[in-house]
Amino acid sequence: MNQPLLDNIRVLDLSSVGPASRASRWLGDYGAEIIKVGPMPRDGGVQITPPAYAYSAHRGMARLQVDLKADAGRDAFLALAKTADVIIESFRPGVVANLGIDFDTVRAINPGIVYCSTTGFGQDGPHSQMAGHDLNYLAVAGYLHTSGTNPDGGPALPGATVADSAAGGLHAVAAICAALVGRSATGEGCHLDVAIAEGALSLMSLSIDEYFAHGTEPGPRHGLLTGKYAWYDLFQASDGGWLAVGAIEGRFFANLCRELGCEQWADKQYDEASVEPMRADFKAAFATKTRDEWAAQLGPADTCVTPVLDIVELTEHPHFVARNAFVDVEHPTEGTLRQVGAVLAGQTSATEMTIPDMSTTATAELLVSAGLSTDDVAALIDQGVVQ
Repeated sequence: MNQPLLDNIRVLDLSSVGPASRASRWLGDYGAEIIKVGPMPRDGGVQITPPAYAYSAHRGMARLQVDLKADAGRDAFLALAKTADVIIESFRPGVVANLGIDFDTVRAINPGIVYCSTTGFGQDGPHSQMAGHDLNYLAVAGYLHTSGTNPDGGPALPGATVADSAAGGLHAVAAICAALVGRSATGEGCHLDVAIAEGALSLMSLSIDEYFAHGTEPGPRHGLLTGKYAWYDLFQASDGGWLAVGAIEGRFFANLCRELGCEQWADKQYDEASVEPMRADFKAAFATKTRDEWAAQLGPADTCVTPVLDIVELTEHPHFVARNAFVDVEHPTEGTLRQVGAVLAGQTSATEMTIPDMSTTATAELLVSAGLSTDDVAALIDQGVVQ
C-alpha cells in the first residue's frame, strides 16, 4: 500500500511526554501530519523536555510554540484547530476549559474535531485530579499484584512502561481511529476520555473477569498465564541464560516434553499433583544445555520456546533485522540516530521521515496555512505570543 493509512489527517499534540506523545508518535507512523504544540520558551519549565532520542526524536513532525494563556495566543491556536482532524491533550481535567481551548469551544468552530483527552484517571471521578505515572496505574489496576515478585517478595518493577504505552498510548490510538471512522459516516467529531488506569484495567480483564465469575483472587503464579504450570514459565540454561516457555496447546506441550526428554509428563499437562515434579524435571533438563543451544533446538520444533534477549541482543536479532525494525535517521544536532522504525503493521517507512530541529519551529508557516496573514503572524511574534 503506497498511501499511508492516515494520510491527510492533521493532529495537534499538546503533550510533551507520556501516553499522548506515544499516541501521536504512532499516528504519525501511520501517516498522519503531527504538529507538536508547546509553550513559549519562558514557560518551558511547565513541560518535561525528553532526551533527543525519545519518542523517535519526533521524526516527521512539525513544531509550534504558543502562549495559550494570552488571548491572542489562544486565538492563534483556535485558528489552527479549525484545520485539524484530531487534538490530543494531557492536561489535568479542567485546564483546557480554563485556557479556552476545550472540546466544546473547538467543536463550535470545527464540528468534525476528534478531541482526545488523556489522563491518569479520567475526566471525572474521585481520583480525576490525582497525579500519577505508569507505575501508579499498573498498581491500581492489579497488574503489579498478579505479576512476578522481586527478591524481597514484593511486586516486581516492570521492564517497560506498559501503562503509558499499551494502556494509554495505544488505547488513545484505537479510540482516535474509531472516532475517525465514525466521523466519516456522520461528519461529527467527539470527545474521547482516555483514562490510563482504565486502559490498564482492560489489560487485566482475564484476571478481573475470573474473579467476578468464580470469586477467585488471582495473584502471582495463580493461573495458566502467570506461571502456575511448568509449561508456561521461565527456565535457566547451563550458561545462565533464560528461556521463555509458552507451550499452552497440547501438541506444543507434547513436542516440548519430547525435546526435553521428559516424555513421562506428556499426558499430565494439567494434573495438579504433577505441577512441581514436572517443573523440577524441566528445570533439570534446561540446565543441560546453553540458552542458544536450546533455542536452536526448540524454536523450530513447535514448542513455543524463545530465548530471553537483552536490549543489545535484540537490536542484532536476524528476524528484526530482516523485518527492517530498526532505521537510521539524521538528527540536526545529534548526528545519526538508530531507532525503532514504524513497526506497528509496517504501514510506513521511518527512513522517509525527517528529524526536526527542536530549537526551531514552523509556527509562521502553520499559522499562515490556517488563514492568518503574514502581518498578523509577524505581530504575534513581536508580541511574544508565538514563536
